[in-house]
Amino acid sequence: MAASPFVWYELMTSDPAAAAAFYTGVVGWQAADSGMPGVDYTVLSAGPSMIAGLMALPEHLVAEGVPPHWIGYVGVDDVDAKTAELQRLGGQLHKAPEDIPGVGRFAVVADPHGAAFCLFRGQPAEGEAAPQPPAPGTPGAMGWHELMAGELEAAWAFYSTLFGWTKDEAIDLGAVGVYQLFRADAAHAIGGMMTRPPQVPVPGWLYYVNVDAIDAAVARVKAGGGTVVNGPMQVPGGSWVAQALDPQGAMFALVAPGR
Repeated sequence: MAASPFVWYELMTSDPAAAAAFYTGVVGWQAADSGMPGVDYTVLSAGPSMIAGLMALPEHLVAEGVPPHWIGYVGVDDVDAKTAELQRLGGQLHKAPEDIPGVGRFAVVADPHGAAFCLFRGQPAEGEAAPQPPAPGTPGAMGWHELMAGELEAAWAFYSTLFGWTKDEAIDLGAVGVYQLFRADAAHAIGGMMTRPPQVPVPGWLYYVNVDAIDAAVARVKAGGGTVVNGPMQVPGGSWVAQALDPQGAMFALVAPGR
């Protein structure tokens, strides 16, 4: 089977207008209303490429104590079938498959350790081809997908079976454990996963946005009211990364080819 890539990202936040201003300033995204009737949804783009969406955190999640957060969408051929397979593998269903008129079908799920993500199949308008992702390394595109797993080997078995991902390099971090890179195609690694260290409270996915230079981007995070929680630091392969919280508390990360 063809491996399933990440195809979309979504920020649910307590202050959509402030969040849009922050990310357009830090990343350089353009923000525009989606135009979907009756839905307050902002699309974040890097040039011609739509990268992510932004919306208010739904009231039922606020009531449950869910904080602002990013979530990724993995593209699949059949959302319903993949949801059923996920549950057979021990994954969790948070929102049953549902249509977004004129957009596609999605489900909100989690792996067996609780790391949440979405399943998605797009529905291009009649006569339109599915949009192509930006080239790897494009500023403003998501450049890396990182899972702090409940337990690496169990998580790898789950995701590789569900999505057809394959292993790339495994980096031994000593006492911290192994950082396993993975691919969704034959071209290049798209992310890494490891058993979460004790200071990470719960399993979860973290998404890294490409920027031109890490120091300038970190300065923009601070100037915009965000908080840098780790980095900048250089990682194996030579890239520079930093992890941060936006002003509403959602965690995100940046990756750049240099300082």
